[in-house]
Amino acid sequence: MTAFLFDLDGTLVDSVYQHVLAWREALEKTGIELAVWRIHRRIGMSGGLLINALLRETGRRITAEEAAHLQQIHAEAYARQVAQVRPLPGARELLAYLSDNGVPWAIATSGRLQSARPTLEVLGVGADAPVITRDQVSHAKPDPDLFLAAAVRLQVQISDSVVVGDSVWDLLAARRARALGVGLLSGGYGQDELEQAGAYRVYQDPADLLKHLDEVGVRTAT
Repeated sequence: MTAFLFDLDGTLVDSVYQHVLAWREALEKTGIELAVWRIHRRIGMSGGLLINALLRETGRRITAEEAAHLQQIHAEAYARQVAQVRPLPGARELLAYLSDNGVPWAIATSGRLQSARPTLEVLGVGADAPVITRDQVSHAKPDPDLFLAAAVRLQVQISDSVVVGDSVWDLLAARRARALGVGLLSGGYGQDELEQAGAYRVYQDPADLLKHLDEVGVRTAT
């Protein structure tokens, strides 16, 4: 049976821009100024990779301790904005439909548990839901570790899994994991970008995916 492995930010919850602004605040507090569009293009990576990528654009270097401090500032800034975060249209309904029809699903996020926990609460995901965070794997997206760990948690083959994400980093990780990739436009990336990164199908948001589950292999009794 097909299993679904979901990214979180921009895929199930409308939180991408809150993360962008939180990263901008963290960077500015350490004397690094970047346009928000540059930050947005890196959302979906792990915090460490995101920092490295952005600093490469500025030519600046920082120590491991400074990078850890940046991530802590980001987490605190995001926590102040999480009240603005909402589930994306159809997200709760999609997860409920899969559960009601016996289709296994898990969430795999590049965020650490500290920032992911309040977002999961916004989504209404209980403590018993299978969730893999950055804290639990050696490498985050675009490495495949998060999705591979989620498949193990569900006791399914990664080749029988559908990875659903909103960024090119999700889809690159899906490709490297040898899973089927499905893209959503709800994180701000364009359809062409997602398809070029390996998306088999691209939908508007979770509500749109819910209407087209048959296109990605979900068969339920009628």
